[in-house]
Amino acid sequence: MTGLYETQRAMRNMRKAAMQRGVIAILDVGSSKIACLVLRFDGSDRLKETDGVGPMAGQAGFRVIGAATTRSRGVRFGEIDAMQETERAIRTAIQAAQKMANIRVDHVIACFSGAEPRSYGLAGAIDVEGNVVSEQDISRVLAACHLPDYGMGREVLHAQPVNFALDHRTGLSDPRGQIGQTLSTDMHMLTVDATAVQNLAHCVKRCDLELAGIASSAYVAGISALVEDEQELGAACIDMGGGATSLSIFMKKHMIYADTVRMGGDHVTGDISMGLSVPFNTAERIKTFYGGVVATGMDDREMIDLEGDTGDWEHDRRAVSRAELIGIMRPRVEEILEEVRARLDAAGFDHLPSQQIVLTGGGSQIPGLDGLASRILGHQVRLGRPLRVHGLPQAATGPGFASAVGLCLFAAHPQDEWWDFDLPVERYPARSLRRAVKWFRDNW
Repeated sequence: MTGLYETQRAMRNMRKAAMQRGVIAILDVGSSKIACLVLRFDGSDRLKETDGVGPMAGQAGFRVIGAATTRSRGVRFGEIDAMQETERAIRTAIQAAQKMANIRVDHVIACFSGAEPRSYGLAGAIDVEGNVVSEQDISRVLAACHLPDYGMGREVLHAQPVNFALDHRTGLSDPRGQIGQTLSTDMHMLTVDATAVQNLAHCVKRCDLELAGIASSAYVAGISALVEDEQELGAACIDMGGGATSLSIFMKKHMIYADTVRMGGDHVTGDISMGLSVPFNTAERIKTFYGGVVATGMDDREMIDLEGDTGDWEHDRRAVSRAELIGIMRPRVEEILEEVRARLDAAGFDHLPSQQIVLTGGGSQIPGLDGLASRILGHQVRLGRPLRVHGLPQAATGPGFASAVGLCLFAAHPQDEWWDFDLPVERYPARSLRRAVKWFRDNW
């Protein structure tokens, strides 16, 4: 446990060092593309970096000075499958972004989906020493959380205090300096498969870069695609990628649950490829230009030419109606959404005061998806684009860049994690497992 804690703390210190130097790279390692953004932090804001507890602690102003994407290789279901392929793709993206930024980058913060995330809700309480809550009390209450036995081969990716309560007052984001007797906290902890994290770290190291932070793409997509009110009142962000669909639930500006469905846009493309007997690349093109999930009477008459190059003239000159294409795409999209719904139900999403759902990610661009999603998920659904960020090229403002943009915000304004405090490490009790989400109803 201590080892992991030290690694995370070392990465946090490296991030600080990179901020002082003024540049850091962002790497979104996906199954269909690898995106790299180079950020420059301006000095004026860095000098007055605030030290605080809560979602916007340590603010900094930044702008994007380099951006590049490359087709992903060696990544399946959001996890690294072939190390050398992925390493080559990461190098390509980083070099192109550095060239555009005209600067060399040493530190990188990466995000990935997949790796079977599991969410836990932890709770802890202590008596305040001397009536006024100090930094030390915060450390003590975080250390007092009962740590679940999350099993071998798992690593803690995020561990964030999402709520503090002082005596009878709950919902505090920073209780320091306040007067009270009993301080309690609720934490959200996300664990992932350790090998996926180690593979990513190893891959980044092989590219001669230092890893200054790592995040779950479900989390960072939520940061960039949900507006402030949604993050505050309760909302889910569904990030539909190529190989995996990540979902996260936010409440009181904190992520309180995350999960991944191992299906995404590539599976839809695969179905088209098999259903129409065309190569994967052709299927991807057809999906992008003509795809949809809702058929109207017009679609029976709209024909799509399948240009092939097999040399068999009959086979290469076929055409299908758009209605047929929709008939192939819709079942798979429905399957992904049904699976997402099962995860939201398991998380107790229905118990939140607000139940807005935001779809983002490259796979969310299928026409008619929002209507289908609101029918299956039974809530208000909107399509989310990432927030605007200084210097971001127009090509990188679409929903496919939600994770990359969220990672920029995560780099600039990291939320507090428990390794940011001096915890008495030996106090971690290995207690029984407690699933997430149960405590929203009790505490908020």
